[in-house]
Amino acid sequence: MARFSWKPADRIFAGALIVASIASASPVFGQGHALGFDTTNFDKSVRPQDDFFRYVNGGWLKTAEIPSDASSWGSFNELREGSRSALHTILEKAASSDAPAGSDERKVGDLYATFMDTAAIERVGITPLASELKTIADLRTTAQLPATFAHFARLGVGSPIGVGVGQDAKRSDVNIVQIGQSGLGLPDRDYYLKQDAKMQQTRADYTAYITNLFTLAHQPDPAGAASRILALETAIATPQWDRARNRDRNATYNKMSVADLKALMPSYNWATYLNDAGIGSATEVIVRQPDYLKAADALLSSTPVSTWREYLTFKLLNNYAGVLPAAYRSAQFDFRKTLSGQQAQAVAWKRAVDGVEGILGEPAGKLYVAHNFKPAAKARMDSLVQNILAAYRIGIDSLDWMSHETKLQAKDKLAHFTVKIGYPDKPRDFSALEIKRGDLIGNVIRRDIFQYNDAISHLNKPVDRTRWGMTPQTVNAYYNPSNNEIVFPAAILQPPFFNVAADDAVNYGAIGAVIGHEVGHGFDDQGRKSDGSGNLRDWWTASDAQAFEARTGKLGAQYAAINPIDDLHINPVLTMGENIGDLSGLAQAYRAYHVSLHGKPAPVIDGFTGDQRFFIGFAQIWRTKFRDAALRQQLLTDPHSPGMARAYVPLINNDAFDAAFGIKPGDKMYVAPADRVKIW
Repeated sequence: MARFSWKPADRIFAGALIVASIASASPVFGQGHALGFDTTNFDKSVRPQDDFFRYVNGGWLKTAEIPSDASSWGSFNELREGSRSALHTILEKAASSDAPAGSDERKVGDLYATFMDTAAIERVGITPLASELKTIADLRTTAQLPATFAHFARLGVGSPIGVGVGQDAKRSDVNIVQIGQSGLGLPDRDYYLKQDAKMQQTRADYTAYITNLFTLAHQPDPAGAASRILALETAIATPQWDRARNRDRNATYNKMSVADLKALMPSYNWATYLNDAGIGSATEVIVRQPDYLKAADALLSSTPVSTWREYLTFKLLNNYAGVLPAAYRSAQFDFRKTLSGQQAQAVAWKRAVDGVEGILGEPAGKLYVAHNFKPAAKARMDSLVQNILAAYRIGIDSLDWMSHETKLQAKDKLAHFTVKIGYPDKPRDFSALEIKRGDLIGNVIRRDIFQYNDAISHLNKPVDRTRWGMTPQTVNAYYNPSNNEIVFPAAILQPPFFNVAADDAVNYGAIGAVIGHEVGHGFDDQGRKSDGSGNLRDWWTASDAQAFEARTGKLGAQYAAINPIDDLHINPVLTMGENIGDLSGLAQAYRAYHVSLHGKPAPVIDGFTGDQRFFIGFAQIWRTKFRDAALRQQLLTDPHSPGMARAYVPLINNDAFDAAFGIKPGDKMYVAPADRVKIW
């Protein structure tokens, strides 16, 4: 099925994470509800039976331009800009207020003002990093590496071995030390190992960037150091697992004692690392890639300590480049242009808003919710979520390929889903984080240490399931398998994404499909491996698992046939979870929409039936234009398929879509019923 192999002019995919949106609503039609989409975005010269994506989005595609400070543009980006602008208003006011010292408003205001004080940033230069550069200069032997890596882990400065504290996948109520591969500066191991011309040029640009940072910081032998750092990172990348393999939750769960960890890496002093990292009480750890740690052990001891000093110097400078003087920011941006195709840096206020988001995102989120979140959106969302959970229950019962035994387990898991909407009920306490107006790098360092100490404080303690993985102002949504929860931040629950005034059909097609997508992650190729309590365990019969994998194999083949750019195809293993989420989410959102009608016919609004409005709402959420470099990066690193594929493959597998638009053999959107994939 190689129907789509798009040319550069057709690169109109969505780089969204797990998000969707609907266009600004048209004037009100019938029954007091808005149509929910703008038909001027359509291209009616295209038959919906041949290219539904262009039929719905073609008008927009002809006129939309990617802003110079973006690598892609579409519905998601528009929402992100809206959230950023709302925060900008809040932060400008906070920066000039006389809010009490230590309050959320005072902290975010002081931090925003500090980001905007570019004169002070230029004046202090890299002086605030002098003590950290000295720590690196004092590294004299490879035996000191564990202590040095532990020190810099507190500052968010990476090393070849990543260590953190998180939920034990098989005992999801407790936290444990987790260890895995890390240490690369390029987005993925393929950027080091692929030998095509574009990757070779990317590596050359990366080397030039390292050279530039070393020159700006007056470090010795900039070009030589850059060459050695690239060689070291290539050696780190070579034994690393690829992203598709890293998705396997069973393969990456390797619990062992600390004694066994030491035996796995005999040259590396794990006792020193764990003690200096503040997690010396650990008796067991989970290792994600054991064979990588073996390879890293040899690399750590065989690489000259002088090269490790250069490596750590670059990691430090790169980590803080965004808050250093303009020359450093420009050097970093110039290289990021290579990776994303972005043409211009964001203006100062946007960088400042993003900076506050990264440091004080949750306190800023409380202010955002107070000014921008309407309770009516949460109430409507509650109803949508419950209807879609009910649709999944019906869907599970209707499966002809699953045994009664496994169906019972699946419904038990569904019954134990936790739903979080809008904002955390129990906000985190940031009172211990000191923010000083005028001390930007100091604020960032204190934030890094604060976050690190917070994370390790949970070791061997019960999991706090009230925590959120996103801020309320984030335009996104997620599923957490260890908590068996679906989460929808406030910023996604607003026009044009989710419109309380819009007709139900479009809301079910847009936000409903996203809700269904997130629930679907609990039953995708990896989410299905854990139960209702979030514990990693096999609750499937062997024959049911085999039947499931036969269906996912067919789905993977449909995506693998798609070639968006150059010789790059969608990686069906890397994207399988998201693809299942899209396929199942659309199907269950459609079922839930019809359940919500209570047997009554949907109104025809402006000539569109309810089913047609549902699928139009779904298709328009993926409209996006991509720069070539950003598209390449997504295909290599992102578990989400590009947007046109997300608006294509789920539809060609959906019987109701064919019926809604009269799709027949010979139409380009037609797939024979026997070849359609249905999972949940």
